[in-house]
Amino acid sequence: MTNFGNLKSDVGVKALNDHLGDKSYIEGFSPSQADSAEAARVREERLAAYAAKKAAKPGPIARSQILLDVKPWDDETDMKELEKKVRTVTMDGLVWGASKLNPLAYGIMKLSILCTVEDAKVSVDDLTEKIQDYEDFVQSVDVAAFNKV
Repeated sequence: MTNFGNLKSDVGVKALNDHLGDKSYIEGFSPSQADSAEAARVREERLAAYAAKKAAKPGPIARSQILLDVKPWDDETDMKELEKKVRTVTMDGLVWGASKLNPLAYGIMKLSILCTVEDAKVSVDDLTEKIQDYEDFVQSVDVAAFNKV
């Protein structure tokens, strides 16, 4: 171990400065070229790691909220049974929400039902076709509202 003597005297401070002068981490109040190169290398490594982490992170899941109007054939259609049939349609990424019976015309009611779908997994056309497969109950299915969530 190097002895610098009394660091409160000029001789001790000069001995310390001479000892540290050839070290790469300290060179007065400004960084040495070795320090600058090391800092640049560390910065590049951290930027590369951050970019890799950001690229690996998945984006948000695109979802849509859809209000469907399901219209029956006539006023004698059992609307509770119609709603049960519609809710039996299951797909990955499909979640059924609230429903309501709204008057259509001449005593006929339509079923307005809300669903939330993941855009990448559920096609609206496939969904409406599956609902229309219940031909005894369903005359047509219309998209009343389509909102991105």
